[in-house]
Amino acid sequence: MGDTYRILVGGQDTGGAFATIDMLIPPGGGPGPHAHAAIEESFYVIEVKSEFGTFVATPGSFATIPKGGVVHSFHNKTPNVAHLLCTVVPSGLEKLFEAIGQPVAAGHFLPPPAMDEAFIHKAQAAAATLGQQVFPPNYLD
Repeated sequence: MGDTYRILVGGQDTGGAFATIDMLIPPGGGPGPHAHAAIEESFYVIEVKSEFGTFVATPGSFATIPKGGVVHSFHNKTPNVAHLLCTVVPSGLEKLFEAIGQPVAAGHFLPPPAMDEAFIHKAQAAAATLGQQVFPPNYLD
């Protein structure tokens, strides 16, 4: 999505117990609607939008997406790069980032991919193999 995610510790390092990802989200960035029923996700310093409403976070805020498949997304609506730390329990979400992302040098951003049918299908197929779901960009609108 044009974000830069660095996996600090992955499931291969924790026996699958958890993964922690350092995330840099450029202005206007953030992943589209997605769900991971078997994974709990915690993060801070972002706006979180889910099926249950919107939460606007400020620096130091903490948000949790519980297990169960809640469809959610987040979006950086500031003019600055947002920096957040994401922990998932158990691990697995980082595998989706590896499957659909591209390597990039630290602190650099790639342009967001075209959210066309081909990309959405690729992301949905990768997510399905990992027990996760990816929805069209306007799913929560």
